[in-house]
Amino acid sequence: MSGLYMLLGTLVALGVLVTIHEYGHFWVARRCGVKVLRFSVGFGTPLVRWHDRHGTEFVIALIPLGGYVKMLDEREASVAPEDQHRSFNGKTVGQRIAIVAAGPVANFALAFVLFWLLAMLGSQHVKPVIGNVVSGSLAERAGLHSGQEIVSVDGQAVSGWSDVNLQLIQRIGESGSIELTTQSAGQSALESYSIKLDKWLYGAQEPNPIYEVGIEPWRPQVPAVVGHLDPAGPAQYAGLQLNDRVLAIDEQPVEHWDAVVQYVQARPNASVMLSIDRAGQEREVQVLLTAQGEGAQQRGYLGMGVTGTAWPEDMLRDVRFGPLDAVLSGAQRTWSMSVLTLGSLKKMLFGELSVKNLSGPISIAKVAGASAESGLRSFLNFMAYLSISLGVLNLLPIPVLDGGHLLFYLVELVRGRPLSERVQGYGMQIGIALVLCVMLLAVFNDLARL
Repeated sequence: MSGLYMLLGTLVALGVLVTIHEYGHFWVARRCGVKVLRFSVGFGTPLVRWHDRHGTEFVIALIPLGGYVKMLDEREASVAPEDQHRSFNGKTVGQRIAIVAAGPVANFALAFVLFWLLAMLGSQHVKPVIGNVVSGSLAERAGLHSGQEIVSVDGQAVSGWSDVNLQLIQRIGESGSIELTTQSAGQSALESYSIKLDKWLYGAQEPNPIYEVGIEPWRPQVPAVVGHLDPAGPAQYAGLQLNDRVLAIDEQPVEHWDAVVQYVQARPNASVMLSIDRAGQEREVQVLLTAQGEGAQQRGYLGMGVTGTAWPEDMLRDVRFGPLDAVLSGAQRTWSMSVLTLGSLKKMLFGELSVKNLSGPISIAKVAGASAESGLRSFLNFMAYLSISLGVLNLLPIPVLDGGHLLFYLVELVRGRPLSERVQGYGMQIGIALVLCVMLLAVFNDLARL
């Protein structure tokens, strides 16, 4: 991945999302009659600044990791008598709640607009056809078999594997059952299956729900020819080269790439012997595999991949909506991703999902770069997901965040008077400590993934 894509993708994504978030605060504050002193995108030394006719200073600062809207407030500085009616703290509780909530709401609104646009642009999905059911897996015990196309998961219609994955992710750490509806090739009748769960993937780190339930998606058979190598991976270290063709692994003949993947993933940290064809000459290469994941989710890692092959037309599905239908699609995606984000945070809090799944700025930058390099649709999709994450996180009832301020105002609404400055100050200190701890944990997770 190009470092340029990573840099530009991160700057554009954060710049847009922060601007939209702060503009939400700014716009509602203006409508409520509050004087806005400064609208800043970024922190630190101002790079560009200008003023509008209302006297608001607009700033683009050096450090693009956030932003803020500074309003007239008697708690921060003295206010002239003629401006007291324009101070933030002088507004009603309802107005202050509206101003604070406007930032996260703007993020959800942006996600909706992006999902609406993506729905109209359309996308191509691989049909969720089961290629193989793992022996002894949850899927096998439920009665699923190869060749079936998954039509719905827990009552939600699915168009491709990404939809299936989204529905399964929501069930991590839970007990009960996953209800699947399938359709066999050439058949019109639908079949229903129930996959039993018992604290499924409880505490899992970087889970792969489709694989863990025991389903291997159908894919065209790809020749086991090396198409790319991880520069720091075992294959590169062992001396494998591009265009090497794997003939056998531990003397077991290999017909296609999937056979290599299955064999390797089942043997973390093992030593395997690859028989390869290099420019017409057969040779053997010993490779010491590494491992990814932890515990039951640990998988062997070879560090090489193959060049993709064309998919049959009948295995692809184009999904596109008109302007009106796209509104419903955008709203549904925004809602489902918001629920998923909040649910994932709850599961991390209660240990149902490992906190190692928490990502920080390094991971965000890598995903931003990869999505930007993949094209406009991928980048817009990434921005929509990130905007939802920003909105959900800011609504958490933690002092310092928007949700913490909303909590204070709701208490004021119930009590009829605000909490004391002392109590709010203690809350802010606790909030800062919590946010710093989460940030440090996220950065640690990022560094561990490098």
